Parts: sequence; structure tokens; C-alpha cells
Amino acid sequence: MLQGFPATARPAGGPPLAADRPVARVLIESPLPHLDRPFDYSVPAELDEDAQPGVRVRVKFSGQELGGYILDRVEESDAGQPLVPLQKVVSPVAVLTMPLQELAGRVAARYAGTVSDVLRVAIPPRVVKVEKELAGAEPAGPPAADHDLSGSGWTAYRNGAAFLRHLASGGSPRAALSALQGFGPDAWPRLIADAVAAVRASGRGAVVVVPDYRDLDRVQAALEDILPADDVARLTADDGQSPRYRNYLRILKGSAGVAVGTRSAAYAPVQNLGLVVCWDDGDDLHVEQRSPYAHSREVLLLRAEQEGAACLLAGHARSTEVQRLVDAGWAMPVEAERTVLRRTVPRVLNTADSFEQERDPLARLARLPGAAWRTAKEALERGPVLVQVARAGYAPSLACETCREPARCPSCQGPLAIAGSAAVPQCRWCSTPAPEWCCGHCNGTRLRRGAAGVLRTAEELGRAFPGKPVVTSSGQNVKATVPDACALVVATVGAEPVAPGGYAAALLLDGDSLLRRENLRAGEDAVRRWFNAAALVRPFADGGIVVITADDTAAVGALLRWDPAGYAQRELGLRAELQLPPAVRVAAVTGGSTAVGHFTASATKLLAAEGVELRVAGPAPLLQTARTDSEDVRTLLFIPYAQAATVTRVLRAAKAAGAAKRTEDPVQLRLDGVDVL
Repeated sequence: MLQGFPATARPAGGPPLAADRPVARVLIESPLPHLDRPFDYSVPAELDEDAQPGVRVRVKFSGQELGGYILDRVEESDAGQPLVPLQKVVSPVAVLTMPLQELAGRVAARYAGTVSDVLRVAIPPRVVKVEKELAGAEPAGPPAADHDLSGSGWTAYRNGAAFLRHLASGGSPRAALSALQGFGPDAWPRLIADAVAAVRASGRGAVVVVPDYRDLDRVQAALEDILPADDVARLTADDGQSPRYRNYLRILKGSAGVAVGTRSAAYAPVQNLGLVVCWDDGDDLHVEQRSPYAHSREVLLLRAEQEGAACLLAGHARSTEVQRLVDAGWAMPVEAERTVLRRTVPRVLNTADSFEQERDPLARLARLPGAAWRTAKEALERGPVLVQVARAGYAPSLACETCREPARCPSCQGPLAIAGSAAVPQCRWCSTPAPEWCCGHCNGTRLRRGAAGVLRTAEELGRAFPGKPVVTSSGQNVKATVPDACALVVATVGAEPVAPGGYAAALLLDGDSLLRRENLRAGEDAVRRWFNAAALVRPFADGGIVVITADDTAAVGALLRWDPAGYAQRELGLRAELQLPPAVRVAAVTGGSTAVGHFTASATKLLAAEGVELRVAGPAPLLQTARTDSEDVRTLLFIPYAQAATVTRVLRAAKAAGAAKRTEDPVQLRLDGVDVL
């Protein structure tokens, strides 16, 4: 029998209870969805002082000792059965604030998850020595508003100056910023820092969320150039448990008014929140990899609504989700005028257009067309040249020379790859070498490279430009910055270092490979990656040139015109016609075929009882993505926004009911996953 059920009576012979509000409502730390509700426990008198709402506790539950959080203290419960007393107050520090408790409930409801899973991401693990260090720390007041915003780079953007004035006056505007430059004094980190300084001048706090540690370092440096260093708290798991927990407590106590970090920073308990910022929301690093798989952009949107804060969604490109908010009038577009844009961005050339094809008929077949080679040669005399490639490694895919079928590992059927020019082929899944490989289709023994990775590209460019240094950035060797010296910088998409003075040129190779990915967002993601790289190049007035080798498509046209908003609007319109995300929401149910079938049938039956009918696609088998065969299937449920609250509530209830029965295999339920289509 479950312990911790609601009750009013004190067990016979138990410890004396607290005189005031002797019942604690506790949220158990459990991944089980049917336990996602408060349980009532009695508060012993000896724990009365420390057992306050928001603290961590240990309780007995079904014969086990589990962790949890006190949500509230009340006078009595309503079950009429004896209560189990709290076992222990782990720490008197109330790490779960009421706003965070409400936000966790909203996030769990939106993603049909559990509050416990949300809090696991939001609240760092406890570190005892850090609590002792910060015991008695006094909250700090807002920093002096001595930063002059009149000369800010925001003035180059339409609606930019008005946005800053609104923030500084205590308002809560919502904006979608299309930033132009990724380097120099007017780069996007400075724009974000100016917005944060404006909201701090009004006496309010701010939360800034970025995808990775390289962006985090840049934003933190920009913030500390304007604000006192002790007013900025950095939150990221990469720094370790002690620094993360220390900064969390600094924010909790009010000694820091600005939280900046990666995904979990979206939940930072900033006092008197006035602004939430999300940089490059299209990056899939914003998606939490654990249940309920929340996207930090959506967490910040929920938080801005809950606390009445301003919202800034910024990026070099614009995601279709942000475009939907702009089209709906929820967010105001902040963009540069065309005259300013032409002075700020580089010139973009496409080797696949008709003019270049007439000059070089073989350009479509060459990986480095003549125009790209000439551009790189000339630019190398003026500064560094960025070369963006799609794949890491040396030869990440191999095929049979005779029949052109993909080369597979004889042990696990995984794809073979080569790590270097003289390396033996080995499996990318199980790492088994295959020196005596034989094709299973034609018995051929010769391999050909199906694609060139960053290392092979660097090797080829080193031969093409003798005497010029070649720097690589990919995989486990990602560089944050490179000097302004004349060098070739070869990087995979998303791993492009920043040159302080900007690149003299950029070559965007493998564009067709990015566009051919079997994903609904292939074009949108390719455009985002191209703009992120192109923004690191000097303006055309300073000789900056970007060469792209992809075929002439709508995605390439957006880069040529430097019109990310236009591409996002076009893409959103197409998806609205087809009723695909983000024009609608989508729920993905994944698992064994029987379990998925039962869950889908149960959920659709419950929805039908409430008058809701959904478009259902599937079940369909998952593609093999690991070295073991998968028999899982996936069913997609397409959800109109008007019915989203009802559907997510029903899906959450169906998942909890299935978990309580324990008669079926569990299913994975993901809402709005960017990788499910």
C-alpha cells in the first residue's frame, strides 16, 4: 500500500507534531507519471522551523526513502487516515520558489510530462559546502544605471531604439531580432548586453539562454563589460556542480540580477524578472534531452507570460516558430533597413547560378569550383578564410567501388568510415576494423569515399594553397576563436570559430548535402547555419565575400538577398497549407507496436469523449539508427493550437493511467520534437 496518502490523524506513539500547519504537501522525486501529484505528510515538531515550502526533504514512500520538495504547509488534510511523518529536511534553503513551482507545472502541462522531471532540470544538485559559503549573504540592489544606451548598436535596427527605451522605462515589449553581425563591437552579444542593461536600469532582472558554451562565454564577457561582474551569474552544467549551485543560490538570494547560461538557465529564480532572452532558438541544443524534452524557447515564453516580462528572441536567421509569433502580432520584428544591411553584410555569390555556370560549366560537379578557389586565393592575402563543411572526420561514408552500395560492417551492419588518409576502414557504430572488407552485394573488395569530411577537406585545401596554414574546428576539437592572421579555417557546421576582425571570405561547401537531409526542417536548418557563418564575414565594403556552392533554391536565394525573415515566412506559409509544425503542434508516440497501438487507441477514445478528433499518422517503423535492430514504431498526432490544452491534458492522463497499470511496455511521448519529422 502506498504511504504518504492524505490524512489528519497522528499515528499512535508517533513524534509530536508542529503546532502550526502540521501537514506538509510534498512532491515526490519520481519519474512515474501517476505519482505526479502532492502527497501529504505530517511535520514533526523538531522539523517545524526548517520544513518550509521550497526545501528539500526525505520521506518514506511505499517502503522506500525518496527525495522530494515541500510545496506547501497546511492546517489539515482530508483523507482521515494516519499520516507518515517527514523523515528529514535535507537543507533549510528553499530552492523551489513559488514562481518556479508554477512554471514547472506549466512546462509539464505543455509537454505532457511530470513536474518532477522539470524540476530535475531546473534545480541543480545540492552541494553542502556551497550552502555554507553563502550562508548569510545579503541581497544586492540593482546596479547603477550609468550605461549610455543612446549610442547602442540597436539604433541601426528598425524599432531597435524604441525597444530599448521601452525596457528602460519598465515596459515589457516582445521582439524578434534579426542580428546582422557575429563579430566586432556591434556583434549580437553586445546587442543582448545592451538590452539587459536597459532592463537592469529599470530595477528588474533578466534571463539569457544560449545554445552552447562558446556563445555563453561571449555573452557573459559582453555583459560584464557593461554590468558589475557580481551582478551576472553563469548557469551551465559544463562548469560542474559547485559553480552551478553557487550561482543558482546567488540568484535565489538576489545577489545577482542577471542569469546567463544554457538550457537550465531558463528556470533561474531571478527576482523581479523583467526580460527573457533566447539566442538562436533554431539550434537543437536548446532541446532538453531528457523527459519532458522541453525547448528553452517555449520555457521562456511561458515564463514571460507568467511573470509579465519582456521577451527577446534573437538570431541571425529566424525560425518558423518565431515567424509564427511575428505573424500573429505577438512579437515585434526588429530588423535593419536595407541601406544599413548593404553597408554591414558581405557580398554573397552562388557558384550554381547561370552566370557562374557559363563561366565554369564544370562548377556544378566540383566540390571547390573555380569561383570559390579564386575568392579564397584573393582573400587569403587580406585575412582568414572560413570554409564550412557538412561532415566531421576524414571520410565519414564509404561505398563499394563496383556497385556503389554503402559499405557496411560485417559484425553489426553499421556504416564504415576512414579516420585518416592511411587509416584502416572501421565501423562508426562498433569501431570494429574491417581491413579485409568484402561487399555483400557484389563481392567487391575496393572502397570509394562517398563524402569528404573536415579533415580530408583540410588536407586537400592544404595542397591547393601551399604555404598557407590550415586550422580545423570540429568534433572534440572545436575552437572558439582564431586570430586575424591569413589562414584557412575549416570547420563543420555549427563549429565556426570567431575571428575578432571578421573573416575576409567564407566558402560554404556541401550545401546540397544539408538541403537533402530527410527532415522537414532541412531547408530551415541549412539557412540558419549559412547565416550564422556568413555573419562572421566582414562587410562587402571591407572586401567580405561569401561563396555558396549549393544549387539555386529558395534557401540559397534567401542568403543571396540576405532575407532570413522572408524565407521563414515562405516556409511557414507552406507548412500552414500542409498543416505541419509549427502551424500545428505534433505529439510523437514511440515504442513497441502493441504498446503504441494501445496508447493511441486509449488517448483517441478519451479525446473523442471530449469532442476532439485528431489527424493521426502511423504507426510506422523507425529508421535503424543504432547498431542493434529496432522494432519500435512511431505514431504522430497533429494537434491544432485551439485544442492543444485539452489534448495535452488527455495525453498526460493516458500516460499516467498506463504507468499505473504496469501491464504494458512504456511508450515515449514527445511533443513538438524538432527531430520527429
